Amino acid sequence: MLEPDGSDHTVSLGAHAPDLTDADEVFKVLRAYNFELSYGALLKSSRDQMKDTVVWNIEQGIALSGAQIGRAERKRTELYHRGREFMERYTFLAAPVVQVLPFAVEQPWVREINGQPMTTYVDWMRSCYFITTTGLPAISVPCGFSADGLPVGLQIVGRHRDDFGVLQLAHAFERHTAFWKTRPAIASS
Repeated sequence: MLEPDGSDHTVSLGAHAPDLTDADEVFKVLRAYNFELSYGALLKSSRDQMKDTVVWNIEQGIALSGAQIGRAERKRTELYHRGREFMERYTFLAAPVVQVLPFAVEQPWVREINGQPMTTYVDWMRSCYFITTTGLPAISVPCGFSADGLPVGLQIVGRHRDDFGVLQLAHAFERHTAFWKTRPAIASS
């Protein structure tokens, strides 16, 4: 993170982390609601042509009550304010895009991370969707490769309404590192 005075030393998150309480519930409820709104009619006419995870997400939306949606919207507003207030102390927040390296295309979704089971097909993306729930501007940029040559991304999060600042930092990061130009060694199998 960058300090408010612009110094660019790294800060250990610890107590400096934004409060993302309820981000998981907010994201999953509003995602299910949106899936039902967007694809509910398609489920009736083309269920047999839909991926099981999409069917599951639409059905989660169908099962929602108005009270659940209202609660998620209220909690999203609270998250927004906590995120905005947190970012008043920092110019930017840098975080991983996702918690795992890219996985085989044949694997529908990550079932476990470091011994922790993932209960839904989106859980492995928490580090990204938690930021989404805050409404803060964010961008993902390439930041290197694993030892096996798999790409790794960095999520840059900015202050409320500082989309341009986020774009500027992302551009500066890409120019400085040139990771976007680098290609991993391709296995010869």
